[in-house]
Amino acid sequence: MKKYQKTMIFTSFMMIMIGLGASDALRGVFAPIFQSHFRLNTVQLSMIITISYVGNLLFLSLGGMVVDRYKRKNVAIGVMVLWMGALVLYLATDHYICLLVGMLFAMGASTLMNTIINLTTPLVFLATPGLVVNTLFFIQGIGTSGSQSLVGNFADGIGSWKIANGILLALGAVGTVLLFFSKVPEREDEYTDLDKAREAEKNRKKPGLKAVFGNPAFYYISVSFGLYFVAEHGILNWLVTYLQNALGMAASSASNYLAIFFGGMTLGRLLLAPVVQKLGAASSIKVFGTAGIALYVLGAAFGSRTVMLLSISGFLLSIIYPTMVLLIRRYYKIEVLATATGMIISAATLFDIAFNAVFGWISDILGLGRSFLILPVCGVLFLLCYYVFLKKVKPLPGVNI
Repeated sequence: MKKYQKTMIFTSFMMIMIGLGASDALRGVFAPIFQSHFRLNTVQLSMIITISYVGNLLFLSLGGMVVDRYKRKNVAIGVMVLWMGALVLYLATDHYICLLVGMLFAMGASTLMNTIINLTTPLVFLATPGLVVNTLFFIQGIGTSGSQSLVGNFADGIGSWKIANGILLALGAVGTVLLFFSKVPEREDEYTDLDKAREAEKNRKKPGLKAVFGNPAFYYISVSFGLYFVAEHGILNWLVTYLQNALGMAASSASNYLAIFFGGMTLGRLLLAPVVQKLGAASSIKVFGTAGIALYVLGAAFGSRTVMLLSISGFLLSIIYPTMVLLIRRYYKIEVLATATGMIISAATLFDIAFNAVFGWISDILGLGRSFLILPVCGVLFLLCYYVFLKKVKPLPGVNI
């Protein structure tokens, strides 16, 4: 592939990742405004998050199979159209039910698009997949942390929500147009002739779901992912509300702690990407996951006195998600990789759905301060499951990532 083609694909992915990162972050930042504007109780506020993960589940469970059967570029453009359609819904309506519908499509499409980019990057940048994947997620983190800090400090009502989504809609449209004019490689990177690659893809027998569920890696990675999702996404969705309601912080201070966490994730994906490329995916998750969860637990354990440690842990945890998605390539053949990835993240999303479905009720009973401690517990369980996985399941021969 020529250099300019790689540059166009990277630029498209970069713009899309910034938009997706900012869009995902707005949900947590605007949670107090949603609660006030729509007059929501804790359970209704929690439903916004729960429906988002239902979207993840639907899109990933079906989307992975679609990616394995059709051209990645066409699927990616279709997913972006759905994501932008959700933003249009935000702009055109002012109703709680419409907000839920928008969250269903926006979050589902965002997660699937993230997965498509993660799976496509190694086909474009063959020599340095770990470096480029984490660099792209660093760029996404710019959108996440930047939007959290800016919007958190200046958002003063539902009008700010609409302005922010209008900006993201324009950014996503530009990224999608660039993707439309890019030449995205086929799944079989060993072919240099595109026609031969398509013919081979057409004639090859597709493995079924048995190849996904029959692999023990599916269960270990799904549970590891699920527990980690609760720990990381819990910060995104609940840290601002926790700091304001349980610890009595001002909205601007609470938003800044969240921005530090995801700012650390942003910086970590840039600075740690070369280390991930050198150590390899499995070892990188073990090293940085252990150190990051240790800070996370200490930061959450003692309230306002140590919450800064929780924010700092984002730097070390930054490489976990993109590197774990990359790690799936060590356990599944290319023919079923997208399906396996979609099913794994879908299964992991069930943890998010279950957590957010009951978190509002638990908070009403125990209080937000005590309920928040569920997050560091899930972080520790993630580490334990991951260590068992590395010991019990062997990767495919000849796959070095």
